[in-house]
Amino acid sequence: MTFCLGIKTKHGLVGLSDTRITSGSDTTSSKKVFTVNRQKHSFFIMTSGLRSVRDKAITYFSEVIEKQDESFTKLYNAVNEFGNQVKLVAKEDKEFLEEAGLNFNLFSIIGGQLEDDSEPKLYLLYPQGNWIEIRKGTPYVIIGNSGFGIPVLKRALHFEDPLEYALRCAFLSFDATRISANDVDFPIDTVVLKNDEYYSIEKRFEQKDMEHISSFWNNRLKSAIADLPANILDQAFDRQKDLAEE
Repeated sequence: MTFCLGIKTKHGLVGLSDTRITSGSDTTSSKKVFTVNRQKHSFFIMTSGLRSVRDKAITYFSEVIEKQDESFTKLYNAVNEFGNQVKLVAKEDKEFLEEAGLNFNLFSIIGGQLEDDSEPKLYLLYPQGNWIEIRKGTPYVIIGNSGFGIPVLKRALHFEDPLEYALRCAFLSFDATRISANDVDFPIDTVVLKNDEYYSIEKRFEQKDMEHISSFWNNRLKSAIADLPANILDQAFDRQKDLAEE
C-alpha cells in the first residue's frame, strides 16, 4: 500500500507522498514522485500500485516527454499521454501479472501547469487510462491508503486556504495514516507548485525532522478532548437515567 495526496487551492498545488515499499514481508523506501520542470511546463506524477508497472510507465512517458514535450500546451494533453503509456504497459504486462495473481492497479495523481493552462490543474488517472479533474468542491485526492487521512482534510481544508496551511493539513493527513497503517511511513516527499510560477519545488523530510510536529499535534488533541464542552455526556454514567432499567 502507499499514501499519495494531491491538494488544489486557489493559490496552487500541494503534493505529498510516503516512500514505503512493501513486498511480502520485506519493506524498503523508494521515491513515488516524478517531476518535470521545463520552460512554462511544470508538473508532477505520484503513483500507487505495482512498482514494476509504475517504473515502466514512467520510463515510457519520460521518452515521450524528451521528444514531444513542446506539443503539450495544457496539462490534460500530458495526462492523456501518460494514460496512453499506462494502457501500453497494460497491453504488454496485464495478462501475465494476473496469471501470477497480481493486480494491474496503477492509480496516478497528476498536477501541474503548462503554458496554456489558466491555472494549475490536478487530475486523478485510473488504471484504465481515463481520468477526472479535481476541483474546488472537493479540492484533494488520496490514492493508496486513503481512509485514515480523509477526516483531517474534510474538517480543516478549504479551497481558499494558503498553500502553507494546505501543506500542514497534508502532513497531518499523512501522520494519521502512518500511525494507523503499517504500510505507510517516512521519509515523505513534498511538492509545491504556485500559480503561474511553472516550477515544482520538491523536498524530502525524514521522521526526525517531523517528530516535534507529531508530538505537538498529539498533545493538542489530548488537551482538546479534555476541554470539550461535553458535560451532557456525563449523563451516560448516571444510573438514575439508565434506559436499561426502564
